[in-house]
Amino acid sequence: MKLAIFNDDRLGVVVDDQTVVDVTSALPEHDQGLGAGYWVRLCRDFDSLKDAITAATATGSRHALDSVELRAPVLNPTKVIAAASNYTEHVEEMSNRGLPEWMLTSDFFLKAPSSITGGGEIVLPELEAEIHYECELAFIIGKGGKDIPVESALEHVLGWTILLDITERGSGDRSRRKSYDGFTPIGPWVVTADEVSSWEDLPIVMHLNGVVRQDVRAGDMIVSVPQLISNISRVMTLVPGDVVTTGAPPGVGKIEPGDQIVATIGGVGQLTVNVG
Repeated sequence: MKLAIFNDDRLGVVVDDQTVVDVTSALPEHDQGLGAGYWVRLCRDFDSLKDAITAATATGSRHALDSVELRAPVLNPTKVIAAASNYTEHVEEMSNRGLPEWMLTSDFFLKAPSSITGGGEIVLPELEAEIHYECELAFIIGKGGKDIPVESALEHVLGWTILLDITERGSGDRSRRKSYDGFTPIGPWVVTADEVSSWEDLPIVMHLNGVVRQDVRAGDMIVSVPQLISNISRVMTLVPGDVVTTGAPPGVGKIEPGDQIVATIGGVGQLTVNVG
């Protein structure tokens, strides 16, 4: 199931990659007005709501994808958690830039949720430093938890999506350099976990102005998704709706106004972002 948020925070299910069906009526609180809280409850209670959402997909109003505004498929997450230095070849390319050793060790950090945007356009701030793209596989937490064992970690994943970790290159704190408004495009939707049999086999490909710049298999990452979930949850409690992104593959580089990024993850979707 492909869950999308569109127009005025309506919940949709994308079918045939051309149509979104409004399934907002399947939400228990739909007649009380929508707010960001419905997304958190949906993430938490998806297993019990899935049948109602499936039924609503057969009866809900249908809209062509190009006739609606697809928003980022998350609403007000408590945190965006990003893996750092999680692909060997990316570590090597950044090592050649003279980064200190601590920045080349696998870890994780926080990005400001206010940096989240959907596809469309991002407007770059005026900075002296270069601004880079990083195309990443991301996932949304369904069931929250603390000290989650590796063996059951994937049970806490609601679904998968695409995230661009836009970055100001420099020596300052990662969280600051990656948290400008618009620096976290996410989308176009969330593919629920039951639709992805093997996250390791997902191909991640990013084109910049039509040229392939990143091309890896998700399973090439150093710290696996289950281990990442376990590691993070030992530090901070994961709650429904949290966003976790799994790290930059090799091939990162500079973006400028006028560029177009097309990020594709096979089995998940395609996210297009124009740079302004």
